[in-house]
Amino acid sequence: MKYDALLVLSFGGPETRDDVIPFLENVLRGRNVPRERMLEVAEHYYRFGGKSPINDQNRALIEALRPVVPMPIYWGNRNWHPLLPDTMRQMRDDGVERALAFVTSAFSSYSGCRQYREDLERAQMEIGPGAPIVDKIRQFYNHPGYIATMRDRVAEALEKLPRAQLVFTAHSIPMSMATTSRYLDQLKELCALVGDGPLVFQSRSGPPSQPWLEPDINAWLRENRPSRVAIVPIGFISDHMEVLYDLDTEALETCHELGIEMVRVATAGTHPKFVKMISELVGERIRNEDPNFDRCGAACCPRPVIARPQS
Repeated sequence: MKYDALLVLSFGGPETRDDVIPFLENVLRGRNVPRERMLEVAEHYYRFGGKSPINDQNRALIEALRPVVPMPIYWGNRNWHPLLPDTMRQMRDDGVERALAFVTSAFSSYSGCRQYREDLERAQMEIGPGAPIVDKIRQFYNHPGYIATMRDRVAEALEKLPRAQLVFTAHSIPMSMATTSRYLDQLKELCALVGDGPLVFQSRSGPPSQPWLEPDINAWLRENRPSRVAIVPIGFISDHMEVLYDLDTEALETCHELGIEMVRVATAGTHPKFVKMISELVGERIRNEDPNFDRCGAACCPRPVIARPQS
């Protein structure tokens, strides 16, 4: 298959204090999240000057990919600049007819997979005639390159804090989303391939009445109280605000309170094995050798249905 470009497709994040509220309004549009909760999350960003690390991480990843990917690379986000429709419009103007999309999410779920497909379709409709065709690269949670990357990251952390207990953490999602996707199974499979330790969750944002994946990382720390712990953000490929605040700040404070020595394992970032993995994923699609081509059916990872409380 002939492709003209690679599109790095990500979540996006604010870069200044003034960006924070508009960014969060984009993220929460159409969701039943109280404004008080949004303002609470905004404080997490303000603590770091209003800047999420994710955009710089994506810039660094793109620069690392340029020498190993034989095509122009574009970057578009779901929730903040550069926004996906703007990027795809630029691709069209540059003569790109067909592109591959690398989504910065390793796992299947509505928000981590299907919603990005919907983003692409919506952008194509917005642009109209001449909009590039974009094929999404498959999920890579169990790719040998990702496994090797995370094993290396764990080894680096254990050099700093030997004999620490591994604890794997991922973004919690509503049970209504978890039960209609392979998110939990894929996480468990990857954890078993990387090391020995429990899987816990973080960054819950739903109302108390709505069940989400548990246990929370802080609750697990309080209940188990290991003497030393290496927290592995297995569900994140780069340092989102959820890593910077929920782990490097909140979980660290919990560990200090409980007298637990803690090290946070690095995310994949621009690890050479991770960058090589992405180039291999691109190559297998160009050569039509993808063993797990992502032909996502209509019933795959559907939008979760949130039950409304009865009055």
